[in-house]
Amino acid sequence: MFRRNLFLLLSVFLLLQFHVFPASAARIKDIASFMGDRPNQLIGYGLIVGLNGTGDNNKTQFTVNTLANLLDNMGIHVNPDQVKVKNVAAVMATAKLPSFVRKGSRVDVQVSSIGDAKSLEGGTLLMTPLQGPDGKTYAVAQGPISVGGFSVSGASGSGVQKNHPTVGFVSGGALVEQEVPVPYGNLQQLDLVLSNPDFSTANKVSKRVNETLGDSVAQAMDAATIKVQVPESYQQNIVGLISRVESIEVQPDEVAKIVVNERTGTIVIGENVRISPVAVAHGNLTVQISETPSVSQPQPFGKGQTVVVPQSEVNVEEEKGHISIVGGGVTIGQVVKGLNAIGATPRDLINILQAIRAAGAMQAELEFI
Repeated sequence: MFRRNLFLLLSVFLLLQFHVFPASAARIKDIASFMGDRPNQLIGYGLIVGLNGTGDNNKTQFTVNTLANLLDNMGIHVNPDQVKVKNVAAVMATAKLPSFVRKGSRVDVQVSSIGDAKSLEGGTLLMTPLQGPDGKTYAVAQGPISVGGFSVSGASGSGVQKNHPTVGFVSGGALVEQEVPVPYGNLQQLDLVLSNPDFSTANKVSKRVNETLGDSVAQAMDAATIKVQVPESYQQNIVGLISRVESIEVQPDEVAKIVVNERTGTIVIGENVRISPVAVAHGNLTVQISETPSVSQPQPFGKGQTVVVPQSEVNVEEEKGHISIVGGGVTIGQVVKGLNAIGATPRDLINILQAIRAAGAMQAELEFI
């Protein structure tokens, strides 16, 4: 009995070691959306007041004129030439109006200085209409600013800054005044749009929808669009149909891609990346030049001059590279293991990946961001 149990345990262990688990599926709502279900961009121009001398300079004419016009509308007539705006900053306010939002709802607002203000910390955004591309006002923003940073400078010009003090947020600061209609009632057809267009994924989504609903109601039209005919049983329950379709799980297909960020030395390798067997030799060449100044003085009572003569020293050091076999792997783990065998830093690895692709040994797209 003991030997039998031991044999079963070893069998399970070996299966776990060599079994390749499939990638987890994603819900349709996480990889696609129904046409019409999208946010809308809003923008507005406003003033932030209450700053501690960190506002726009008096030479920022549009801030001065805006403040003078604001006071004039309140019945206070001032000369713009005599207005000081060091506690005021002109900003552009932006927000996203979600779909199906209703009047009275609140959305977040981001404000960004457009003048020469040093910081928006401690300021308050005055009533700012937010308009859409059609010129209509859909929300009105107002409230205290949250910057999440600071900027402190001394009289000599030195200072300390954290984050970006000229950009801030008003949490829930915009009140929706007008709705964006999204017609979903009495529809005969719904258009499902993939976030990342792909023919294979679109075909998988249409098949899974048909399997779930038990009818041929979904058809992939292209790499991004799947048309879903509304069944008779859902003619009066469009929300129920959308909810059921969104909860369907699909394994999306991915292109073989390597994303490289040269600024930070970050490399992200996709699951489907494959590298054919290739030999790579890598070595670093370091050239170091140092200069030591020396003083050359003339002889006593001589006619020469004292001069500074630089003495340069050049050192060249080249590491011995070794040839490593990279590629031939069928999984991302084997590809990474082969690349690690080179022993290069991430920044060196960027150049190596470019060379492998130039040699035609990489079956993947190399994208730089």
